[in-house]
Amino acid sequence: MRDAKTILNIIRERGQRGLPVENVYRLLYNPDLYLRAYTKLNSNAGAMTPGATPETVDGMSLEKINTIIEALRYERYRWTPVRRTYIPKKNGKLRPLSMPSWSDKLLQEVIRSILEAYYEPQFSEHSHGFRPQRACHTALKEITQKGRATKWFVEGDISACFDRIDHTILLKILQEKIHDNRFIRLIKGLLDAGYLENWKYNATYSGVPQGAVVSPILSNLVLDKLDKYVEYELIPAYTRGQRRSVFPPYNVLTKAAAKARKVGNLLEARKLNQQAQSIPSRDPNDPNFRRLWYTRYADDFLLGVVGSKSEAVEIKQKIATFLRENLKLELNEQKTLVTHARDEAAKFLGYEIHILHADDKHDHRGQRCINGSVGLLVPKSVIKDHCVKYMRSGKPIHLTQRVNDNAYSIVSQYQAEYRGLVQYYRMAYNLHTLSLLKRVMELSLVKTLAKKFKTTCQKIYKRYRTTIDTKDGTYKVLQITMERDDNKPLITHFGGVCLRWNKWVNIDDNLANHIWNGRSEVVQRLLAQKCEICGATDNIEVHHVRKLADIQQKGCKERPEWMLKMSARKRKTLVVCRQCHEKIQYGRYDGDALKRKNY
Repeated sequence: MRDAKTILNIIRERGQRGLPVENVYRLLYNPDLYLRAYTKLNSNAGAMTPGATPETVDGMSLEKINTIIEALRYERYRWTPVRRTYIPKKNGKLRPLSMPSWSDKLLQEVIRSILEAYYEPQFSEHSHGFRPQRACHTALKEITQKGRATKWFVEGDISACFDRIDHTILLKILQEKIHDNRFIRLIKGLLDAGYLENWKYNATYSGVPQGAVVSPILSNLVLDKLDKYVEYELIPAYTRGQRRSVFPPYNVLTKAAAKARKVGNLLEARKLNQQAQSIPSRDPNDPNFRRLWYTRYADDFLLGVVGSKSEAVEIKQKIATFLRENLKLELNEQKTLVTHARDEAAKFLGYEIHILHADDKHDHRGQRCINGSVGLLVPKSVIKDHCVKYMRSGKPIHLTQRVNDNAYSIVSQYQAEYRGLVQYYRMAYNLHTLSLLKRVMELSLVKTLAKKFKTTCQKIYKRYRTTIDTKDGTYKVLQITMERDDNKPLITHFGGVCLRWNKWVNIDDNLANHIWNGRSEVVQRLLAQKCEICGATDNIEVHHVRKLADIQQKGCKERPEWMLKMSARKRKTLVVCRQCHEKIQYGRYDGDALKRKNY
């Protein structure tokens, strides 16, 4: 039997050549694909979260994989309705979030890996959402590279895109390249499985379940039609001319300067050259020169138009018509805007984007070479909204919810929040404005520590302030050292993050393409089919805990053997037989102490 890597490489090769695939359903009989899926999913935070059934990753076994494959072989597999909950959005509304059962997650990940291997080589280069080796920063980088001299931005947003995707259209797109009716029926069953809200069943007639493993790739399949429409129809239609014609006033001034220089009037020549440098050398309104570029991340997209406003409005209307007639989706009229690229700023992926000019309001010190370049900004609202989290009545305050944590944890949380924001906005040339947020967070941190230790802020500064050297320079920070008995002390600090803009900086977006070429450690232990407690070889399962801290029982002098084994290995998994697993679950290894914990 072929391993997962070989199967996915074969599918990927057919995708690169644009050839259709058949007998995809039979690939779901391969256990190695499920082991690969388990390797990816088992460490996720949501793996221990139940769906409509109590089933989670805890208790994973080869028997469970065989049960799924056996049901698929005879087309008896039935998707479980997802459990729906709601999470708040920035605008105050609620976003539905679906939580499938563990078996459904496992099968969805297998389907996702097959679809990704086949369709990823065929997706547009202008799409950056939910794709390997791509993220927000790759989309922004494309904008800075292709957006020079843009006159108008078209900010696009699709209304409730993931909730309104038409099932018929999605299945039709799949049928174009996947010639396997059994596989299509399986996907249809997933889309029609419905959801439970307050334990009441609701049918699904459109959309893909947000939060499901396979939803991003299915959404990209539909929105790829939009990418192709813009790439193959709109961009060629609104692109013409090799280069702008020379701007007549500029040509007159340079010729006059040359003439003055010939007759020895150097002062006049210099004045004429200065006047020429204050205006464009190429005609900015050349009717024979047009450009259009496009970038999409999930259901948000941005177009740049080198042309007139009427053309930008026309492009917006054509996209709205295509979405409505071909994909049955609607543009959000309130969020889909036509913005002047120099006088205003477009909002995309949390940044403000505009075209730079040497004499504009951002004061670029007369650097004429920046004219027409794309500038990325940290919005003022971002700094204000983040400062509010650490302030009350206009002043930084302590965070009561963190006072009971230890000092190391408090500083680590503040640093993670600050560093994460700086890391995301590293591409903004006004990155230095985050120094205001840094000051507010530092005061809030000091007040939180002062509240914890019942002392003054001055004494906290005196106790924890130090200087560290980094690759970007020397910084004053607040540093905490937590001593440990048998291990090296833990050290963390707040601050020490460079706020100097560097357009060539390498953004660490964790974009490494994780390819599981070999067996993961937990899969190898599962395949060994041996209980790590009693040595039994029958009915082997994997016991999971949410985090190792759950088994660090404070005040417990003697911990059971299974806890000691997991702590020694620093692993959240333990391969056990069913009998030992039941003893762990019911607290028979540990009596009442374990019963009080919920793993």
